[in-house]
Amino acid sequence: MSELSPADTRILRLLQENARERLETIAAETGLSVATVQRRIRNLRADGLILGDFTVVSPEAAGYAMTFLVMVELERERLDQLDAFRRKARAEPQVQQCYYITGEADFALIVLARDMADFESLTQRLFFDDTNVKRFRTSVVMDRTKVGLSVPLSE
Repeated sequence: MSELSPADTRILRLLQENARERLETIAAETGLSVATVQRRIRNLRADGLILGDFTVVSPEAAGYAMTFLVMVELERERLDQLDAFRRKARAEPQVQQCYYITGEADFALIVLARDMADFESLTQRLFFDDTNVKRFRTSVVMDRTKVGLSVPLSE
């Protein structure tokens, strides 16, 4: 992948702020025509720079009052065991994010729960019922200081 042009960088910045921004607005902000903006966005998608468009839902409004950071250590780190845990995490709707990491733990998860009873049920499904989970450590999120998936872009 070649370096981003200044125009593509501006388009991506605008889309990271609001993925539903109108093409006309992006064209006006970048000094490009609507057709050019549309073509560039299509190319950015085809090149894999734009991975998707997401709607951000308030966890609280959806009934999830609690967020947890969970560090998971597996008993065995064989490829099949890692893949099995990845599949389980991907399939669990309450797991918002899952990262395979270095260090003491093997995975870091961001999970949602309606309350402590809901979290206990989630831990049973994800961790206690999995014979390959050696241990997990949980931290309760007190405040969402910064939440986002924006990637810093420079011109």
